[in-house]
Amino acid sequence: MSGTKGTGAPVRRAAGRSALLGAVFLMATSAVGPGFITQTTEFTATLGAAFAFAIAVSILIDVAVQLNLWRVIGVAGRRAQELAEQVLPGAGYLLAALVVFGGLVFNVGNVAGTALGLDALAGIDVKIGGAVSALIAIGVFASKRAGMAMDRIIVALGVAMIAMTLYAAFTSNPPVGEALRNTVLPEELGSPMFVAIVTIVGGTVGGYITYAGAHRLLEAGVSGPENVKEITRASVTGVIVTGVMRVVLFLAVLGVVAGGASLAGLDNAPAAAFQHAAGEFGLRLFGVIMWAAAISSVIGASYTSVSFVTSFHPWAERNRSWLVAGFIAVSAVLYLLLGQAPAQLLITAGALNGLILPIGFAIMLWVAARRRDLLNGYRYPRWLLALGIAAWLVSVYIAWQSLSGLSALWS
Repeated sequence: MSGTKGTGAPVRRAAGRSALLGAVFLMATSAVGPGFITQTTEFTATLGAAFAFAIAVSILIDVAVQLNLWRVIGVAGRRAQELAEQVLPGAGYLLAALVVFGGLVFNVGNVAGTALGLDALAGIDVKIGGAVSALIAIGVFASKRAGMAMDRIIVALGVAMIAMTLYAAFTSNPPVGEALRNTVLPEELGSPMFVAIVTIVGGTVGGYITYAGAHRLLEAGVSGPENVKEITRASVTGVIVTGVMRVVLFLAVLGVVAGGASLAGLDNAPAAAFQHAAGEFGLRLFGVIMWAAAISSVIGASYTSVSFVTSFHPWAERNRSWLVAGFIAVSAVLYLLLGQAPAQLLITAGALNGLILPIGFAIMLWVAARRRDLLNGYRYPRWLLALGIAAWLVSVYIAWQSLSGLSALWS
C-alpha cells in the first residue's frame, strides 16, 4: 500500500484553515443524516427533556473515540486501512470491505432521504428528487478542484442546517431550563435511556463516519506530530458541531412535545414536529433540512468509502474523484430500482457497520500503545490511550447489539 506519511510543515502553511474546517464539517455532516434526524425526534418524543442526558453522555463518548482515531491517523500520516495492514496483513482489506459495503447500502438510504426532503419542500416526485440530488452530488466531484468544492459545500450545508433548525427551536419555545436540569439530573435512567445512548453513539461514530474527517485531513496534507494541536482541535470541534445540531433539533422537538403534540407512532414524526412548530412553513423548512442532511451524507459516505480503496492501487488514487462519482451513481441507480435499501440489507449492513468501530478502533489503539514506529516516533499520551480503551469497551457493546439484528433477520 502507498502511505501518506506526514513530515510536512505545520498546517497553517500546508493546508490552511479551509482544510481543517472542511474536515470538521465532513465528519459532522456525515453523522447528521436522515437516520440522525429520525432517531433524535423519536427519542425526544419518548424520553422528553431527559434525552438531554443521553446527548451529553454520547458527546463525551464521541470525543473519546474521535480524539484517539484522529490523532493516530493524523500523526501516522496513513489512512486507517493502511495502518491496519501494517499491524495485521489482511486487516486493511477486511476493514475496507466492511466500510464500502456498509457505505453503499446506507448511501441508498441517504439518496432516499434527499428524495423525501424535496418531496416535503416542493412536492417533487421521489424518484426525480433522488436522481436530481445524486446528479448534484456527482457534480461536486466532477469539478477540477473537487476537494475544495466539497469542503465549501459541506460547510455551507452544515451551517444552513444548524441555522434553520435553530429557528425551529426558537419557534417551538422549548422548556430550556428543564432540559438543562435533565442534562445532569435526568428524570429517567432506565432501559430506554441506555438504549438511546447506545443508539446515538453508534449513529455518530459508527461505520464510515468515524474516519471521514481524519481521512480528509490527510488528503489536505495535514499530518505528522508537528500538527497534533490542529488535529486534536479539529476532532473535538467536529464532535461539538454534531452535538450542537443534535441539541437544537432536540430543543425544536421538545418544544412541540411539551406543547402537548403527540408524535409517537407517526410515519414521519420529524416532519410533523416541524409542522407543529411553524405550520406550513415549518414543513417546508423540514424539507430543506432533510435534503441538506441527506445530500451531505451522500457526499460524506461516498468520499469516505472510496478513501478506503484508493491506497490499494495507484490507478485508484489518480481517479479518486471519478470513483466517488461512480459510487454515488451506483447508489442512485439502486435507489431508483428498489425505491429504498431492502430491510434485510439494512439490517445486515447495520450489523457489519457496528463491527467497524471496535475492529478499526482496536487496531488504532494498538498502534498508539505498541507501534511508535508507525507514529513517526511520537510518544502517545497514556491518559488518552486509557480514555480510548474505555470508549472501545462501549463500542464492543454497540457491536454486540448490532449483531443481534442479524439473529432477528434469520429468525
